Amino acid sequence: MSPEGVVGPGITKRPPQQCPDARRAEAQEGTVEQDTGPWIARKKVTALAVCLVALPVLMTTVSRRDAPWTAASFWPLASTSTQGADFPAFPRAIRDAEKLLGGLLVPGFDERSCLSRYRSAFYRKNMARSPSAHLVKRLREHEALQRRCGPGTEAYRAAAARLRSWHGDGDAPGACKYLVLVPYRGLGNNILAMASAFLYAVLTDRVLLLDRTTSLGDIFCEPFPGASWLLPQSFPVRNLQNLTGEVRESYRYLVQGDDAAASVSRRRYVFVDLDHSCTYHDKLFFCDDERRFLRRAPWLLMRTDGYFVPALFLNPAYQEELDRLFPQKDAVFYLLAHYLFHPTNKVWGLITRFHDSYLKNADERLGIQIRVFDGDTPFQHILDQILACTSQEHLLPDVVTQEPPRPPAAGTRSKAVLMTGLSSWYYENVRWKYWQSATATGEAVSVYQPSHEEHQLSGYTTHDMKALAEMYLLGMTDKIVTSGWSTFGYVGHGLGGLTPWVMFRPENHTAPSPPCRRAKSMEPCMHGPPFYDCRAKQGADTGKLVPHVQHCEDMSWGLKLVSP
Repeated sequence: MSPEGVVGPGITKRPPQQCPDARRAEAQEGTVEQDTGPWIARKKVTALAVCLVALPVLMTTVSRRDAPWTAASFWPLASTSTQGADFPAFPRAIRDAEKLLGGLLVPGFDERSCLSRYRSAFYRKNMARSPSAHLVKRLREHEALQRRCGPGTEAYRAAAARLRSWHGDGDAPGACKYLVLVPYRGLGNNILAMASAFLYAVLTDRVLLLDRTTSLGDIFCEPFPGASWLLPQSFPVRNLQNLTGEVRESYRYLVQGDDAAASVSRRRYVFVDLDHSCTYHDKLFFCDDERRFLRRAPWLLMRTDGYFVPALFLNPAYQEELDRLFPQKDAVFYLLAHYLFHPTNKVWGLITRFHDSYLKNADERLGIQIRVFDGDTPFQHILDQILACTSQEHLLPDVVTQEPPRPPAAGTRSKAVLMTGLSSWYYENVRWKYWQSATATGEAVSVYQPSHEEHQLSGYTTHDMKALAEMYLLGMTDKIVTSGWSTFGYVGHGLGGLTPWVMFRPENHTAPSPPCRRAKSMEPCMHGPPFYDCRAKQGADTGKLVPHVQHCEDMSWGLKLVSP
């Protein structure tokens, strides 16, 4: 859910130094007739047992990359699961390895209190990218830091007390350091900001805490074992949502001073403003290596509404560590999102009920995410763009108008189309197209839309629950079309590890040509990047400094990570 009223992706003029605001190839589950002939009596019972155990293992080995597993799909294979009917009946070792996502997650959480944490793996495709051993190591270290210094600990109480009664005498030696994130705007913006802030916290050994004035605590489970990432309501600094870059603690003023390090020591905290109105001096934060003076700040407060990970990859101070954490540069958001974002049980219920009712049994699933930045009224040119993109890229079949339609052949393939957006008008037109006419290929196309809120209501828990459910459902599709500039779309394809077809934002109420393009990677786009070379200490085209940070398809000045 990107901020509205910003310049469209088709416009190539960049601002000077301002931030712009399947059915998954299921196992055959047909009824098996029981042959009571004399030959079966001669078969050893042990042979049957071996087959039942080996079949899931074999299917695991030969499973295709584009064939997601669902919890229900393997239920007919065996009924010996001790974890309840919602878990697939794999042998325990295989099941545990899958649900821990290659080491991203740790066992030990109360599974019933957050069903999605360990069960979401069986509703998605095989892992699109695997975590590096170094990433797994750093995650365990950060979890220990959160437990040692997070809310409820003696270390946090001491740090909060010093913040409350600050005398400008510096921080206690060896004290914990904190990053307080103040996300805002839509849920998609919030999620991208949380992933970015978490990576920065890992790089700088800071405890991550979230401002709890949003709905985030109601829709996500806690990600860290034995620790909370929600900022206590008694936090000494009040009205965090009203902080701006004009406060005296702002990074933009500190970096312009003659002695920034000494200036930091005299302030309770440093505020980093990465809002759409941030300045050149605010963006120098992306070149700071923490050794200059930010390391002296026990409390770092950050306000941002987007994804700034690409800028971290441009900082020489972090490049070596980031290379070890993410050998595959296009996997950053995918891995961080799978580690951090686990929907609460209410949201998980919305996701699984819709998936099991409408998507699970399809041979192929296509997601279409629609975001219109020119108001809530439906537009014909947007519909034309959707239909042109899905037709030209062979994502949906053409239809025939002659009668009678060609009779369906045995074993007709089915395709489920999941559409998301604030308006139902686009969904109704696409559904009518495939209802009134047969497809030229003989495929059966069904079209679904979980909700249509008509207006964006960011911050309302019920609205955000539906939005999060739809993002996760988009991530469970096989292919996806998204709207350029939409943070909702970035999260949807990022969760699924899907490289999207991106629809460009129209200009002058005219569908662009071409209507869409396949993205370079599944990474989100950074909308407000710096235009400064940290090494050369001068202005630069930051999309050309390193091979794995390039300009986005939907925004000519934006930055995204790619695999070079």
